[in-house]
Amino acid sequence: MKVVELGSTHGLVNMLKAVKDDRTRKEALKALVALSHTDITVGSLHLAGASSVISSTPDSSEDAEVMGDKSILLKKFQDLKFDTTS
Repeated sequence: MKVVELGSTHGLVNMLKAVKDDRTRKEALKALVALSHTDITVGSLHLAGASSVISSTPDSSEDAEVMGDKSILLKKFQDLKFDTTS
């Protein structure tokens, strides 16, 4: 919750958006999954623009964990009725 309170979700979303290497992308997605355990944090991630950034994150044919993390996060947004198409 402290990450959300301090507004650091925007920083993680921006990092995911700007990252070029797979390793950093994987770590950013893992951090976002770790934050997404409550509806409040998922809402904060949505407000930070995470749903569109995650949707546009390149898939990794070599790393199933990246695909799994993307799926987990997008499902959480869908479950809470947040738009994941923008």
